[in-house]
Amino acid sequence: MLVGYFGLSPFERDLLLLCAGTELDSRMADLCALCQGDPLRRTPTFGLALAVLPEAHWSALTPDGPLRYWRLIEVGPGDFLTTSPLRIDERILHYLAGTPHLDERLRGVVVPVHASAELSPCHRDISERISRVWSKALPEQSPPLIQLCGKDRQTIRAVVVQSCRANGLGLFRLAAADIPGSTVERTALIRLTERESLLSAATLLVEWDDTVEPDRLHPSRFFIHNFRNMLLVSTREPLSFPERISVRFSIASPSASEQREVWVQVLGPLASRLNGHIDRIVSHFRMNGSAIRAAGNEILQALDSAPGDRESANDPLATNLWEICRTQSRPQFNNLARRIPATAHWDDLVLPEPQKQTLRELVASVRQQARVYEEWGFAERSPRGLGITALFHGPSGTGKTMGAEVLANELRLDLYHIDLSTVVSKYIGETEKNLRQVFDAAEQGGLILLFDEADALFGKRSEVKDSHDRYANIEVSYLLQRMEAYRGLAILTTNNKSALDPAFLRRIRFVIQFPFPDASQRAEIWKRIFPGRTPVRDLNERKLARLNVAGGNIRNIALNAAFLAADQDRPVTMGDIRQAAQSEYLKIEKPLSAAETRDWL
Repeated sequence: MLVGYFGLSPFERDLLLLCAGTELDSRMADLCALCQGDPLRRTPTFGLALAVLPEAHWSALTPDGPLRYWRLIEVGPGDFLTTSPLRIDERILHYLAGTPHLDERLRGVVVPVHASAELSPCHRDISERISRVWSKALPEQSPPLIQLCGKDRQTIRAVVVQSCRANGLGLFRLAAADIPGSTVERTALIRLTERESLLSAATLLVEWDDTVEPDRLHPSRFFIHNFRNMLLVSTREPLSFPERISVRFSIASPSASEQREVWVQVLGPLASRLNGHIDRIVSHFRMNGSAIRAAGNEILQALDSAPGDRESANDPLATNLWEICRTQSRPQFNNLARRIPATAHWDDLVLPEPQKQTLRELVASVRQQARVYEEWGFAERSPRGLGITALFHGPSGTGKTMGAEVLANELRLDLYHIDLSTVVSKYIGETEKNLRQVFDAAEQGGLILLFDEADALFGKRSEVKDSHDRYANIEVSYLLQRMEAYRGLAILTTNNKSALDPAFLRRIRFVIQFPFPDASQRAEIWKRIFPGRTPVRDLNERKLARLNVAGGNIRNIALNAAFLAADQDRPVTMGDIRQAAQSEYLKIEKPLSAAETRDWL
């Protein structure tokens, strides 16, 4: 096999076997020492091979000859090439001995891919088309480069694994970011990876991610251009590789109908008892086949461990399956966002009734996306603008974040706070890249995105005076496109609605004002602010409502008053609240008037 793989001549083959023989049989080493007249020279040399092997030729040991080009033989130190010791490469020796393994020099960089999943019909079709491309490649030419474009890396791997298995091939993957910048190291990696793909009868998948810029001079392009064997490249967006003949395939996430089909296959008879809950899951969570099977198997195992639940009401089953999907789909944001535990309920939110009614309408819109968009055909009429975006505006402390928590709790969806300090970058293009990562991750997880103080990110586009203004406007335009395409719920909060770009406001479906609470609303907040287990004594909500502060400040005052009372080992009193209020007013640089605390004691 090695002769055919690497084009060895008879002399090169015999020289390789001579080096292998001395490693595997000590008698061969003794013969080498005898022939060379030195008991210490037990390894073969090129001079020995030229003297004893037939059809010898000097070109067998040139740097471009297959023995050294493919690093089948290593030339040891010596004064002359003909007398330097020759040794077979360890990976080749193990191959000849019938114990193949991944070359140690490739470990941690080139990774074998074994796992696969049952593919959806559209992905099976792409897998078969890849096989046809390989079958039509001419033996004397390098196979065409296959580029696979898509966001779901796991699905891309599954498609490639299926194509490889259909052709009796294995698969290795290599991250483009791991390709070394040094020309010497990069060339060595190409040689060793090409050699490994031949020895293992495998192809290579280079995974190009967002950390690698699409620079024409990037080391990844050099690698792709010079790699001669079967090669695939996965990219998020299409890239141009003019140096090679290439074929491009787009691998989209499974459609809603394909996801539904997988759910039915996994759950079996149980699926018919969920009464439309699968449609809700498909609408909110964009899960690939592997994730669906993992979630389905988890719920089935849970039912097997408690058989009585299998015949119980559907609601507990649907609830458990929803929570499993929620956990399975939880993405990684790489410090660009943090998850906020949603603990607030409707009763915790003090708002005028019109605002509460709008929030309920927002909940209904999220819940009924599948029915309205798919069953009722709105997605077919206009595929754009299907996301649900809400703007919460009002002064600080009026409950905007709490409102988002209430929605997340009601909808049983994860709420993620987008950290603008890590998303917004002074470097050109970085903000756009960060936002792409946020939206791509969120689309898979059925998330609620909370852009706090959104005017810092969604502000008005400026007049173009220099390149920085132009790129800032490009970022805003990109945001407009992504928010219009995002199928989840995005909530923007701001203290200054007028600072937002009007183009954003036109695309926001729900605009809800969180007003500064009046006296009656402040009294209602005070009535609910202390947990039921907190000991209180002689609190008067009507008098407390004279404190002219928002709900966020009321919470701070109540919490500090509780600490003061706990330190004295007694219930919370009006005096504790007055002392805590004085500290809060100092913090916000506002005078506490005598009228606000009149008749408290």
